[in-house]
Parts: sequence; structure tokens; C-alpha cells
Amino acid sequence: MSSRKSSADEDVGAIDLTPMLDVVFIMLIFFIVTATFIKEPGVEVDRPDANTARVKNAKILVAINGENQVWIDKNEIDPQFVKDQIELLLAENPKSPVIIQADAKSSIKTLNDVAQAARQIGVVDISIAVQKE
Repeated sequence: MSSRKSSADEDVGAIDLTPMLDVVFIMLIFFIVTATFIKEPGVEVDRPDANTARVKNAKILVAINGENQVWIDKNEIDPQFVKDQIELLLAENPKSPVIIQADAKSSIKTLNDVAQAARQIGVVDISIAVQKE
């Protein structure tokens, strides 16, 4: 009879962790669902400073690094195929703006070529990303 009594005493002193685990999993799901995922073009760019910078949510990001290499969706793109790549991304999201992230050391010619390629396929909202001072 003493063995029966000791197991009942252990059950009374035990802590049920199931509700705590439920709360932890619900919090985990909440943070995963509400997290904002930042779309990056695939290369680190040192953007120039500007006083009049505005924040935009972009769907099509084009990056130009210091060596004038063009990156879209974490892939280096040959400058002559930039227009085709933007056109593919524009087919997925027709009203998406094109944001160009040009490195401060990149040439203005490459920046202009990318902007002109976007204009040729009908993109009207083209912006250049800068660092806000």
C-alpha cells in the first residue's frame, strides 16, 4: 500500500508543462507570420546619402556594386540582359516599382542604362535608393 501512496504524491507535485508549450508554440507562430521579410538584391551596396529620402516597399530591386556589376534577385546579370530580367519580374507584379541601389563608387552610365532598360518596358515608377542622413 505504501507504493500506491508514493506514486499519488508524485503526481500531485508534478508540474504540467503542456499549457506552457502551447503558449510558446503559439508565440512562435505569431512571430513567424508577422515578421516582415526584407527582399535584398544579393550584393551589399554602399548607398549615397540624401536629405529627401522616402521609404518605399519594393518588389523589383536592382543593385549596382562598385565594379558596375548588376545584381537582381541575388544573381549577377549581364547588363545587356537587365531589360529581360526586369520584364520577367514585372510579369509577376505588373504595378511594381523598380528600385535601383547604386553603390557610391558605381558609374552613372550603368545606373542610366538600368533605368533606361526599365523605361523601355513601360515602368513608370523608377527610384534610386539612398541612405537617409
